[in-house]
Amino acid sequence: MTDKNITCEITRELAVLSENDRGYTKEVNMVSWNGADAKFDIRNWHPGREKCGKGITLTEDEAYTLMDVLKEVLSEQE
Repeated sequence: MTDKNITCEITRELAVLSENDRGYTKEVNMVSWNGADAKFDIRNWHPGREKCGKGITLTEDEAYTLMDVLKEVLSEQE
């Protein structure tokens, strides 16, 4: 995918979190933006991955912090 001189390459597909009835998916992948080291990336993708929506990228440290917070919050709901 290339847009306005921004390049991205999915280096590892991790998970499709959801898909709507029009084929748009919310995915977690390892993505390299503009040739940088790949980071965890969560965003919506158009069918065929022709375009992507706004999302969030996380470093490995940020992903671990998020994982810890989600485990804590979800365990409180049990």
